[in-house]
Amino acid sequence: MAEILSPAGSWDSMVAAVQCGADAVYMGVGSFNARRSAKNFTLEDFAAAVRYCHLRGVKVYLTLNTLLSDRELDAAAQLLRHASKAGADAVLIQDWGVFQLARQVAPDLPVHASTQMSLFSLGGANRAAALGMERVVLARELSREDIRTICQSCPAEIEVFAHGALCMCYSGQCAMSALIGERSGNRGRCAQPCRLPYGVNQPARGNRPLSLKDANLSAYLQEMEEMGVACLKLEGRMKRPEYVAVVTGIYRRILDEKRRPAKEEQQQLTDAFSRSGFTDWYYLGKKGAGMFGSRPEKAAEPKELFAAARAAYEKEDLRTVDVAMRCTVHRDTPAVLTVQASYMDGKIAIATAKGAVPEAARNRALTAEELKTRLAKTGGTVFIPREIHIELDEGLMLSASAINALRREALAGLQEALESQLGARRRSLDAAPLPAAPAPTGHMGFTCSIARPEQLTEALVACGPELIYLPLELLPFVDLTAYHDRTRFCAVLPRIFRTKDEAKFRAILTETPGLSAVAVSNLGHLPMVEGLPLEIRGDYGMNVFNSRALLCLKEQGLQSATVSFELRQAQIRDLKKYLPCEAIVYGRLPLMITENCVIKNDGACRCQEENYLSDRTGAHFPVLPAYGHRSEIQNSRVLFLADKPEYHACGLRWGRLRFTTESPEECVRIFRRYRGENDLTPDEYTRGLFYRGVE
Repeated sequence: MAEILSPAGSWDSMVAAVQCGADAVYMGVGSFNARRSAKNFTLEDFAAAVRYCHLRGVKVYLTLNTLLSDRELDAAAQLLRHASKAGADAVLIQDWGVFQLARQVAPDLPVHASTQMSLFSLGGANRAAALGMERVVLARELSREDIRTICQSCPAEIEVFAHGALCMCYSGQCAMSALIGERSGNRGRCAQPCRLPYGVNQPARGNRPLSLKDANLSAYLQEMEEMGVACLKLEGRMKRPEYVAVVTGIYRRILDEKRRPAKEEQQQLTDAFSRSGFTDWYYLGKKGAGMFGSRPEKAAEPKELFAAARAAYEKEDLRTVDVAMRCTVHRDTPAVLTVQASYMDGKIAIATAKGAVPEAARNRALTAEELKTRLAKTGGTVFIPREIHIELDEGLMLSASAINALRREALAGLQEALESQLGARRRSLDAAPLPAAPAPTGHMGFTCSIARPEQLTEALVACGPELIYLPLELLPFVDLTAYHDRTRFCAVLPRIFRTKDEAKFRAILTETPGLSAVAVSNLGHLPMVEGLPLEIRGDYGMNVFNSRALLCLKEQGLQSATVSFELRQAQIRDLKKYLPCEAIVYGRLPLMITENCVIKNDGACRCQEENYLSDRTGAHFPVLPAYGHRSEIQNSRVLFLADKPEYHACGLRWGRLRFTTESPEECVRIFRRYRGENDLTPDEYTRGLFYRGVE
């Protein structure tokens, strides 16, 4: 049966999830997780939570799914070792450096690929499995057909978001909160700017074109289970315990009873939390304006629903453990009680206690029925005796206090065995020291990227770019061979695609003359480019945030990497450059890439025209078309560092000029500015996060 995985943003939420039927819970410790604003757990609380859950047959997954800096990795290693020793059932990871670290310091702790890794294709899921990840959490935007295709051919378990908030941007690719307010979604500090009003090609007037309704796939649980989905995830670590109780309980009943939700249950889900209702469109392969909604600022709390939910799980321990008992009471030997319970995944835990030596009966001998009755008094514990086998010699007496002590000791031993099944057997190791990195070349050249064919001109090539990036979709419209002796070209694979696109992309790369390199943004790209005579360059979508990530990507065959534009100057400078590194030093930085076309949702499709979003301050954010009729929202101001010498001192091999909305003539003028040939300064610009960094 598919696993019900519930959120545990606090101890009370964890208890609510367990008591209402969750098979597993996911939780964060401290600040290294994608919900830093939740209450989260301390190291001590986490260990106690694992004991609480394991005793009741519930798994615990640690969320360590954020990008970490070099200075944070030692603390992350300590957390990984602690979680492994405590018995965590898996850790969810986004950061390639954290992945490498986990394999070294806690090699027996299973790793799950977080949805923050942006995995949405069979190739990506299979590559994650080949790297040793036991589960892949798929992007929320996939259809039932996409999910089925991956389930059928991927050896790793597949986890799907079944209920809760939907982000407008693909997880792991959103920089809107970081660039607007220095609160990085990739670091667990998202301020949710997507929930604010925006105007589409007009001033903002209250519409919320980036605010998606919550997902509700409760009608499709049996279908997903039949297609091979291993885990159904319920979102909500920022929600109240009562919300967790209501949603978990409904999904538990629906799955167990193999039915669709009743009308009353759907209403309860709506009352618990919704944004103008729910949506199942991504799952159904649909998208459009009907998926969007918002929540009133002062939405009424469902007091009766929440009170009933809390009363139900606080009244008594609803998650009991079936126990088999075997008690032997023989003459002249201590009484022995052995207790046995099934553990998660069919494992067996056993404990044995020895008690007092029985005495000869003076008045009335102890009977087997009396002994069973006393052993069955397990109130105050989670244990329920389902089977009690007695071996009792005739004519013996054992006091009630002796039987009670025997029962308590045996059950205490069983509880300890159930709570510590995993951690005690695991290795806890030191991280291997990082090797020496190659010395910087001392020379930083420039590359550039274009978004439209007309931006590629003789004048641009004459500026001397060492490499020109261009989207894969543009390759049929440009003749790269005309410039083969003056620069090199790199095809940029679409950041978002589907399994059906893999063969097509590889064919284009194979058949296009004049290509020197290919830029990859996620695991799904790697199988497409394997074996091709092209340099593999890691693009900004790989979210390189620390030195270990660079080392890990080098081990995966990459030959260069673009570092995250959320890093500040000192962090870039201090990276150990295991690969030649590049940073974007000019251009509009991408805020979001969305499955929904922002422009079409507002009416007629005008994607090839100039489009923008405007916020409440009047700032304009250009919206560019992306592969698959998706949208890529750009920052309102260009990043401009030409007058700042610090970026030359970061050990970078290249600085990239990212051309998006610029005219061909502007591209040339800007390139020449970075070469020191003019004093052009944009009317409006930003220093991005180069000096500020992010929380």
